[in-house]
Amino acid sequence: MASRSQRIAFRLRVKPDMLDEYLRRHDPIWPEMLEEIAASGRRNYSIFHLGGGELVGVYETDDDEASQAYLAKSEVAARWEESMAPFFVDQEGRADQDAETFPEVFHLESQLRAARADN
Repeated sequence: MASRSQRIAFRLRVKPDMLDEYLRRHDPIWPEMLEEIAASGRRNYSIFHLGGGELVGVYETDDDEASQAYLAKSEVAARWEESMAPFFVDQEGRADQDAETFPEVFHLESQLRAARADN
C-alpha cells in the first residue's frame, strides 16, 4: 500500500514593523536551509502573506512527525529559527516545531480520485 501524503497548513504572525525584513530574508533563504527543508521530507512548501503580518504556510510530507524530528536535530535549522525568532508574535518555541496548524477540510485531487473511482 502506498503511503498517504500529508498536507500541512500552519499560521504564523510577524510583527508588522518587521515584515519588510522578514520578506527580505525569505528572498532567498539560506541555500543550506533550503536543502534541510527538502531533506526533512517537506515538499511543495509555500508561505503566503495574508496582510498585516499574518502568514499561512502549506507543505506536503509523507511523515510530518519525522520531518519535525529531522529539523529539530538540524544545526542549520536551529540557526535559521534562532535568527527568525525575533520576527514572530505570540510564538512559543521554534516556529518549525510549534506553529499553529489546521486540519485540511477539502482537497480537490483527493475528492476527484475518489469520485472517479466510484464511477
